[in-house]
Amino acid sequence: MALTPKPRPEQNGRKAATFIRTNFKIRVPEVRVVDATGKMLGIMPTRKAQALAESMGLDLVEITPNAQPPLCKIMDYGKFRYEESIRQKQARKNAKATQVKEIKFHSGTDVGDLNRKVKEILGFIDQGNKVKISLKFRGRENAHRELGIEMIENVISLCAEKTTVEQAPKLVGRDLSALLAPKSTKGGARKAEAPKPTPGLAPTPTTAPRTLGLSPTRG
Repeated sequence: MALTPKPRPEQNGRKAATFIRTNFKIRVPEVRVVDATGKMLGIMPTRKAQALAESMGLDLVEITPNAQPPLCKIMDYGKFRYEESIRQKQARKNAKATQVKEIKFHSGTDVGDLNRKVKEILGFIDQGNKVKISLKFRGRENAHRELGIEMIENVISLCAEKTTVEQAPKLVGRDLSALLAPKSTKGGARKAEAPKPTPGLAPTPTTAPRTLGLSPTRG
């Protein structure tokens, strides 16, 4: 049962803080009480509920202050706050662990540069990061945008063994981009999502795709 912090009034234009009333800071005449196991004890005078919690070596904690009467739970509030701080710390750590890196291409990216960029993408993926692959159409490249979409789709194909397409190629103005994420290992690897046709671009030819990367470069 989640705790509902009660907002304090704003003072001097500062953002309102939140707090949870416990024990003798709960000043309403009666409360509805749930014990530490989740059993509903019903409505009782607040002082009786506080004495009951104290006799168990626990705290009376207001969890739904806006109810009539407020709902309180008997619990070890210190332990709850400690465990909650650990959960929040872990959540922040997990949020920082996954980052979005960006690798940029252009329609004329040569084989050697393409190979290097693909290896860089797979390196970021191995570290657990997501990778945004992007391409900006410049000057005359706008007349042959199908080459740009073919380039991005080829990159997706070259990375398919380790990645899944979280965002299919999308064209916004002159910018074409897609988002790759590490392939899930839970319940077996997921198949990479096939790139969807990008609005505003001519469809990619249905003939065998031209292999642009991971081929030996000439000296």
